[in-house]
Amino acid sequence: MADATAGATARSLGEDALVARVLARLSAGPQVLLGPGDDAAVVAAPDGRVVATTDLAVDGVHFRRDWCSAYDVGRKTAAANLADVMAMGGTATALLVGLVAPPDLPAVWADGLADGLRDEAALVGASVVGGDTVRGELLVVSVTALGDLAGRRPVLRSGAGPGDVVVVSPGLGGSGAGLRALQDGVRSGPVVERHLCPTPPYALGPALAELGATAMCDLSDGLLVDLGRLCAASRVGVELDAAALPLAPAATRDDGLHGGEDHGVLATVPLGLLAQAEELGLTGVGRVREGSGVVDLDGRPFPEGGWRHY
Repeated sequence: MADATAGATARSLGEDALVARVLARLSAGPQVLLGPGDDAAVVAAPDGRVVATTDLAVDGVHFRRDWCSAYDVGRKTAAANLADVMAMGGTATALLVGLVAPPDLPAVWADGLADGLRDEAALVGASVVGGDTVRGELLVVSVTALGDLAGRRPVLRSGAGPGDVVVVSPGLGGSGAGLRALQDGVRSGPVVERHLCPTPPYALGPALAELGATAMCDLSDGLLVDLGRLCAASRVGVELDAAALPLAPAATRDDGLHGGEDHGVLATVPLGLLAQAEELGLTGVGRVREGSGVVDLDGRPFPEGGWRHY
């Protein structure tokens, strides 16, 4: 039987039908006590605390529809938030999604977005539990993630101390290399996939919290930018060994230092825990020192780079 809604748009379906179409593609995990349908969802919080984070993704700024599918956008916007929960030492349990949709947005685009959000959330056992849809001239996806610490302390950016070792997860610069490939006209392949659908190491955040990491953050805006923020929060400096960066295939050192949207893990651990961090797959790339800012092994500052909106 032919699909009666084939070719439908957000305008032709109307808000309620569009939302119902999206919800039909989602599923709820055991942590969801009450899913979509009422004014709010109810999600279990076994730890008694809730980790909460939110991000916006704007068409033409964070993604381009001529470069990526709606499914890719769903995976990537979910990953950005799930990785933030991970970087606190938690595991995400639920996502709330806001969609600003132009009237002519094809309904099948919303289908793909829902599928991507659902599939990325499922990697950590989370569910999409609700959100909102409004009309607007610019396509915007807003995702809020809720997470659980499972009794662990949250690992902050502000806990690094002199003598700690800076460790990072593998695959640095993969998203940056993929972006360069897209800008050069490449539209498919493993390099491009690292930009369109990053693969955060979700298990590493809780594992580092259990290990005793002193500070941690998600690598979203580039290593130097994010490490600089960690230094500022901890009121310390870092000597960074750029030659030690565990780069992704096809990534350059510049990609590793400045490329954003890898959504890996940046953390500091006491020197005595470095071997155990390495067993988890992390690489030591620097040492925390007194002072401020990030310098190379000769004490020189790095050129500015990375992603900043303003």
